[in-house]
Amino acid sequence: MKRSILLLLALAVLFVAGAAFASDYPSKPFECIAPAGPGGGWDTTMRMATKVLTEEGLVKSPMPVINKPGGGGGVALAYMQKKAGDPYSLIVYSPPLLLINLTGQTELSYKNVTPIAMLINDYGAFAVPKDSPYQSMTDVIEALKKDPKSVKIGGASSPGSMDHLQILQAAHAAGVSGLKEIAYIPFQGGESLAALLGGHVDVLSTGMAEVVGPLEAGDIRVLAVTAPERIAEGPLAAVPTLKEQGIDTVFINWRGIFGAPDMPQAAKAFMEDALGKMVQTASWDEICKRNGWTKAFMGSSDFAAFLDKTNEEYKTLLTEIGLYKQAQ
Repeated sequence: MKRSILLLLALAVLFVAGAAFASDYPSKPFECIAPAGPGGGWDTTMRMATKVLTEEGLVKSPMPVINKPGGGGGVALAYMQKKAGDPYSLIVYSPPLLLINLTGQTELSYKNVTPIAMLINDYGAFAVPKDSPYQSMTDVIEALKKDPKSVKIGGASSPGSMDHLQILQAAHAAGVSGLKEIAYIPFQGGESLAALLGGHVDVLSTGMAEVVGPLEAGDIRVLAVTAPERIAEGPLAAVPTLKEQGIDTVFINWRGIFGAPDMPQAAKAFMEDALGKMVQTASWDEICKRNGWTKAFMGSSDFAAFLDKTNEEYKTLLTEIGLYKQAQ
């Protein structure tokens, strides 16, 4: 009897503590992590999301963004393990969260963070300097067919990760053989654009948001986007898809917000609700329009199921091109 009473008292204390936490949360600044350098897709997504969340009053605590680049997102993923149970640590991720595990770069995976919400679907883009001899993605593919080593491809993610995978997928769909021989050179964040403009690589494989600024400035030409159809508005509206150029493939770059491992349920629920309200604002609509993002909100449970399914799809593709190294 005494033991039962003590157990009930303990549960009551936990309930009251949880209720107090929920009513008080958030009460201090967040740590919002972009797992790459400034200017990239992760950085842009996190900065825009935190900007709207705070300006719209959906989150009243400060949400400073901290860049933790390295290892295709692996450095930040390892850092998040030190934050287990912390309700104030948030991070943005996209396909590399899955890919760095599937290619054996880290034992950590998407299961080592807490999915809160998917926000957008973005797509890839392939760009060349304004004076490049390549006038279309078809020209690049033809060069790769003649000699896979003849075109140097630059990207802002590690080998076997997103920027690498999308050019391999396009080449594979177009019938290029010798995919392993394609010269892919990884850079950190904005260094990839500098490498392209400096002539160190021939083609930049990246996200659409990363090419908007230099495209408008006239520094580059964008040969193709990996979307299923043309972008409806904005600077990229004139850029053809891969499909339009006879390359029958689509590559989706989903992006979402995650919490630390074992994030408290009340904190996860609060952030999921805040993000759900954020994506309905006019401010977020304008940001998505500007960057060519497709709104694709998905709550925590659906997002978790999506990650399970997508992880298997990536595993299959990586196996086909010989880059799968991590036994699941």
